Amino acid sequence: MRKFQVITLFPEMFTGVFGSSMMWKAQKDGFVELSTIDLRPFGIGPRHQVDDTPYGGGDGMLLKPEPLFAAVQAAKENDPDAKVVLLTARGQRWKQATAQQWADSTDNYIFICGRYEGYDERIVTLVDEQVSVGDYVLTGGELPAMTVVDSIVRLIPGVLGGEASAVIESFSDGETLEFPQYTKPAEFNGMKVPDVLLSGNHAEIAKWRAEHSLKADKS
Repeated sequence: MRKFQVITLFPEMFTGVFGSSMMWKAQKDGFVELSTIDLRPFGIGPRHQVDDTPYGGGDGMLLKPEPLFAAVQAAKENDPDAKVVLLTARGQRWKQATAQQWADSTDNYIFICGRYEGYDERIVTLVDEQVSVGDYVLTGGELPAMTVVDSIVRLIPGVLGGEASAVIESFSDGETLEFPQYTKPAEFNGMKVPDVLLSGNHAEIAKWRAEHSLKADKS
């Protein structure tokens, strides 16, 4: 069973995502264990402080090192060999090929979700991988963590059931987007399903799908 732990100040954000649809089924069927670790109890002092002002001045607050070191230690006690992943704009751009590599591995992961204006740079010494989900700014690492975990879990053999469905998806070859698809009825509001898809000619269908797969925009 693969294990994914997420260190976050807002564990409630993961309740719906981890408890629904494919993620819920993957846990029920014993393929994965998904859990969150609340960073707040590891905070300093009676108010459980987790952030402070940056040295050298500047706006905003940074996550303090002590709570994050303690939270990672707690996660490692649950799974000593797990790799630690920091969600950060400076990280490696997340791609389908990377999701496939991580799904194919036997590694377990601990994800650190940043907040505020960033984090004390010393936490990087804990980290095995740094990941970015795109060139834009979010209020925290929670949504990226959900994205990364979802993209890995669905590729773990057995999770989707029909293994071919993952093979033909967008970006599975690193270059193309999935071809257009249709279901019943054959005509709706005057819009018809292409005749070739109704023909039963599998060679022609494969040709049509190849021709209608779009090149991914990598700009």
